[in-house]
Amino acid sequence: MSRPRQRGDTSQGYLHTKVIATLGPATESKEQLTRLIHAGVDVMRLNMAHASHKWVADVIWHIREVSTAIGRHVAIMMDVKGPEIRTGELETPFEFQMGDTFEFYTKRDPVGNEGDGAMTRIEVNYHELPADVEIGAIVLVDSGLIRLRVIEKDKTWIRCVALTPGVLGSRRHINLPGIRVNLPALTEKDRNDLAAGVAAGLDFVALSFVRQASDIAQLRKELKQLNCKAMIIAKIEDQAGVQNMRAIVDAADAIMVARGDLGIEIDYHKLPLVQTDLVKECRRAGKPVIIATHLLESMIDSPMPTRAEISDVSNAVREQVDAVMLSGETTTGKYPIESVEVMQNIIRSIEPSVNGQLNFELDLKEPKTKMLRSAAVLAQDLEQSGIVVFTRSGFLGYRLAALRAFGVPIFAFTDVETIFRQLMLPWGVEPFLMDFSDDPDVTIANALSCLKTQGWTSPGNWLVVITNALAHGKVIDTLQLRQVE
Repeated sequence: MSRPRQRGDTSQGYLHTKVIATLGPATESKEQLTRLIHAGVDVMRLNMAHASHKWVADVIWHIREVSTAIGRHVAIMMDVKGPEIRTGELETPFEFQMGDTFEFYTKRDPVGNEGDGAMTRIEVNYHELPADVEIGAIVLVDSGLIRLRVIEKDKTWIRCVALTPGVLGSRRHINLPGIRVNLPALTEKDRNDLAAGVAAGLDFVALSFVRQASDIAQLRKELKQLNCKAMIIAKIEDQAGVQNMRAIVDAADAIMVARGDLGIEIDYHKLPLVQTDLVKECRRAGKPVIIATHLLESMIDSPMPTRAEISDVSNAVREQVDAVMLSGETTTGKYPIESVEVMQNIIRSIEPSVNGQLNFELDLKEPKTKMLRSAAVLAQDLEQSGIVVFTRSGFLGYRLAALRAFGVPIFAFTDVETIFRQLMLPWGVEPFLMDFSDDPDVTIANALSCLKTQGWTSPGNWLVVITNALAHGKVIDTLQLRQVE
């Protein structure tokens, strides 16, 4: 079981950067799922902000069914909603002008405790809002489109003045830039969603608004209780996450630079710098990094991206991120398949221009991981080569990916189905699900035969093989050079 040779067509160049697509009304049918997988999507994202448990079970079933039918498998990521501050319901949208004042109040606000009975008042779901914000603080609503300043507050309400005109509707998201909020890492909804996702068979869990390493520990404990070995992707979306990025990177299995809320929570002009810093931290720690939000936003309605979007995706590829992610483009967009094709075309054009130097920032401590670097150097020198590795934990595949050996496909063989799918995220890794023999030579022969049969390599090519060997009754790690027959 493997992925056919869509990413490994050497006539067009080997593609290292992976593509993630978010599922929605535009892509949830079997027909569209088939087209997405054929177009080269590696990971399917389920956004739990707008999903029911029945939908999760149905769509995961359909993904597995379609994947089996066409012989190309993908991983599944559940993106849990996480805690958030939102406005309440309004009978009609509230229109205001710059300089107008109104109040946000909490459910703890008893009747009659209004700041001004004649003023428009809007409920919020976060009880600690008045305690967390100070007078003079900036409050952003509806993805930052509405900008307010706090001018007065009490224990259960805050009064704001509008710095911009606008229209406020129901259940709009509130951002508090620079303010550390007292929200839990997981909500009750998140826990219920996780249980549904685990039952259906997810591979990755993306945790929203990760502020500290302990948030990851809490989710890991939750997954352990569900007997789930899904890997955790930490979404960096606010200033606390940025400030604690090193500890979060070390604690998580992967990082998502979630630029939507992040671009609101920090100064917008610093977003590219923060993105670069997060990518560097992930390179240091050898953790996969995903760039998300607004990559091809115009393709929700347009068949072609803007020039700025093309440059944005190109920059992510040059920074050597593991994956680029589509959101609205593939959930409700008019051109979901075209969006994936545009991603692949940009990756195919830009990757050959990237400096192919190995990642020497990666700290390789164990002798076996140092051997991986030697394998990467050797495979690059050989040209038209690749690295074959056998793993039951995924560790070797992830470590090899972190070395960033350009032009060298990493053929990761495993006999563990969960690991097989989790190896679809890291940069440059092509996973294969295959039974292992007790005889290492038989396992290697089977792997090379698989690669040749599926067109990943040709007779006469040399492959670097990392495996175990039995010598004088002891199992030793080996780096071998094998020629395909």
